[in-house]
Amino acid sequence: MKRITVLLAEDHMVVREGLRKLLQAEDDLEVVGEAQNGRQAVELTKKLFPTVVVMDIAMPLLNGVEATRQIRKAIPGAKVLILSAHGDDAYVDQAIASGAAGFLVKQTSSHDLSRAIRTVQKGKTFFSPSIARRLHDQKMPGGGGPLRKKVAHLSSRELEVLQLIAEGKANKQTAAELGISIKTVEKHRQNLMAKLNIHEISGLTRYAIAAGIIESSVQLTIV
Repeated sequence: MKRITVLLAEDHMVVREGLRKLLQAEDDLEVVGEAQNGRQAVELTKKLFPTVVVMDIAMPLLNGVEATRQIRKAIPGAKVLILSAHGDDAYVDQAIASGAAGFLVKQTSSHDLSRAIRTVQKGKTFFSPSIARRLHDQKMPGGGGPLRKKVAHLSSRELEVLQLIAEGKANKQTAAELGISIKTVEKHRQNLMAKLNIHEISGLTRYAIAAGIIESSVQLTIV
């Protein structure tokens, strides 16, 4: 039997270990790698070419949505299954826009996770029942409101800068993380404020939370 290879992208070690044990109990599933942040998830996917990436949406440095977008751009055939503690419209909408093949809330059963991995591996989509009902009612696996349109209007680099700003990173830290100059970071920040019509850092942070780029539970230092 050819196994379905899985990359786990989850920043909480205890959760990641639990997921690994759960999946390794299945004869047809094999965990081939683990990532602790979104940037690492992108690099490991390029290196390991897993069949399915199980991606937490609230990942440090690069959130699961943007990591999914970068993975899909680098490897168009990659299958990414989003796993999140929150099933809010903003999170689901962004996941769909990024090219994710499915979305599961973390309260789902272990049976649903294994079934979801097998389903997306076949090229189909899989959503937690509550999310699937909502998408059906809204008649939108691709629709969306003005919030998603605004986020979609931002470039990949601008989304990366926005997340790091919202996580409380100073310009110098953001520049070092992305490998760009402080002046370039400042330019991206100006562009973000202009595009979103937001004129203070705290406003960018609130926007990032509302758009599902970071979770509201993240401890932020607004500078």
